[in-house]
Amino acid sequence: MAEEREITVNEQSPNEYRSILKRISAFGGVQIFSILINLVRGKFVALFLGPEGMGLSSMLTSSTNTIQQFAGLGLNLSLVKEVAAQKEKGDVSGVLNVALRLIYFTAILGCVVTLVLSPWLSKWSFGSYDYTLGFAILSAGVGLSVAGAGYLSLLQGLGEVRRLAWASVVGGLAGLLIGVPLYYFFGLAGIVPALLVYSVSLFLFYYFSLRKSTTYERQRFVWKESKPLVRKMISLGVVLMIGSLVGTLTNYILNVFVRSVGSLQDVGLFQAANSLTAQYSGIVFSALALDYFPRLSAVASDADKMRAVVNRQMEIVVLIVTPIIIGLMLTAPLLIELLLSEEFMSVAPLMRWLGLGVLLQSVTFPMGYLFVAKDNKKIYVWMEVVLANVMWIICSVIFYFLYGLIGLGISLVVRTFIDIFVSYFVCRHYYDYRISGRVLKIVAISLAFGAAGFVISLMPGKVLYFCLGILLMISAAFSFTILRRGVKA
Repeated sequence: MAEEREITVNEQSPNEYRSILKRISAFGGVQIFSILINLVRGKFVALFLGPEGMGLSSMLTSSTNTIQQFAGLGLNLSLVKEVAAQKEKGDVSGVLNVALRLIYFTAILGCVVTLVLSPWLSKWSFGSYDYTLGFAILSAGVGLSVAGAGYLSLLQGLGEVRRLAWASVVGGLAGLLIGVPLYYFFGLAGIVPALLVYSVSLFLFYYFSLRKSTTYERQRFVWKESKPLVRKMISLGVVLMIGSLVGTLTNYILNVFVRSVGSLQDVGLFQAANSLTAQYSGIVFSALALDYFPRLSAVASDADKMRAVVNRQMEIVVLIVTPIIIGLMLTAPLLIELLLSEEFMSVAPLMRWLGLGVLLQSVTFPMGYLFVAKDNKKIYVWMEVVLANVMWIICSVIFYFLYGLIGLGISLVVRTFIDIFVSYFVCRHYYDYRISGRVLKIVAISLAFGAAGFVISLMPGKVLYFCLGILLMISAAFSFTILRRGVKA
């Protein structure tokens, strides 16, 4: 295998480079629009309902989202993987029949659990049973949200980029336009109906988009025949869900540690910086994942094609993320002023450390999906659940003790740097993955740009902004040139 000729982007598919960028643009636009919708909805809630309304909406949303996470059984990526793999073989009828029944089951499960737990959810969330009826009404919204997320996964696996983007944008906008008048006319009493309307609108648009995107032969469900596929989907989904929950628990433990050793203010400052950085870069990573994972799953059984897909993705993600992160380093104070307040201005240096860590994560990002695409649950658990979270805790504790709040940003850089080498070793050993010489050069140059941007960000006064602005233009020009060559090739 070591002597095999490297498959380049153009050798595998002449137009695929352009296709990837088009899909990323579409998905990125959806992510940006979704964030804007959430911001606008939050603005109207604050305007019409005040702090009490924002608190009530937040508690209802976080409670129902938690149940959705459990009820969905982590099936979303599992559904994408199986549908994409079967589409590559030319027959999706069998997997769609099974997938749809799993979606119906999880949707009903989410609805029933929310309905049954509605008195306790009200008590746990608000300290009284006053919102039992509200949670009971939202049980329908939970079921529809779980189903909608399942339909979205099927559209993703089928590669229906335009339909998925259109359904997300129009469904979200419809929910907003109907929900805002409910806030205005009914005040606090309009929050539950507005949340329900939002769930209904997204569900309907995903449902009709899926119906238009594919025709498949409806088959009678035979448990004996479908059992292996059902077990495969659920087992992978549950492992992914556990990984997500362990990550949430690790973040909670870290917050408790920082509050105990430092202060509650440090927790707030860190979460504010982390949230801003995640939103800034999350648009790109979310958009890339929506397109990348189905393509990787479709070729996971072919080592040569798999290497080409991973290398191509690493090249594109690093080229896109690098100027974005340099832009984050440049605009950190402005973002804090616009989205937070002057009280949070001290987190600007922390955001720059976190940005450097995110740039390093862009290298590990394409390799991390290999564990799921290859359906290797043991490696996923050891790498993404055990090692990643243990390193998170250890590095955070050490560097917080040494450097305080800034240490949490240093922790991300150090542990991600280690993760690059560990992930590459594991992917090379188990999946025969090798980074190509071309991609290695691009990664090295991009990381050099990011490191230079970070060093410049330590400079005082206006010199910082001038030098970072020049570096941003050079980095953007480099990325644009490479991406343009790929599109034209």
